[in-house]
Amino acid sequence: MNLIEADIIAPDARIVLVIARFNNFINDCLLSGAIDVLKRIGQVQDDYITVVWVPGAYELPLTAKVLAKSGKYDAIIALGTVVRGRTSHFKFVANAVSSGLSRVAVSSEIPVAFGVLTTENTEQAIERAGMKEGNKGVEAAITALEMINILQSIKN
Repeated sequence: MNLIEADIIAPDARIVLVIARFNNFINDCLLSGAIDVLKRIGQVQDDYITVVWVPGAYELPLTAKVLAKSGKYDAIIALGTVVRGRTSHFKFVANAVSSGLSRVAVSSEIPVAFGVLTTENTEQAIERAGMKEGNKGVEAAITALEMINILQSIKN
């Protein structure tokens, strides 16, 4: 039996984090968690980490697509927060971000880790940004590191 598994150490990986400025009081926690994992656990060198700020979550897929096409990065980590409001705006943004990032990953063949919170309210978002229920930025960084190594194993 052949088994492909990968660890999360990737010191030479070039990783870009694309993060929404809207809801930045939550997204800052996602970013801090992701960078901590990349450096401490993944052992990614500081010079190999790039952060790109965009206006909101809706802008994440386009930016990720351009970053993927640049050929400069081994993985993209998308971070943001979409909180349900009183209108249907949440549904459109959450769906567009999710499907858009998925399309970028499949078409570019590099990992695009989904670290976007889609919550019912601000309290849930704060909890998922490291206060009570883990940190989605941490989870996305771990996913990106593991996927870099898995894809590398498959190609080799």
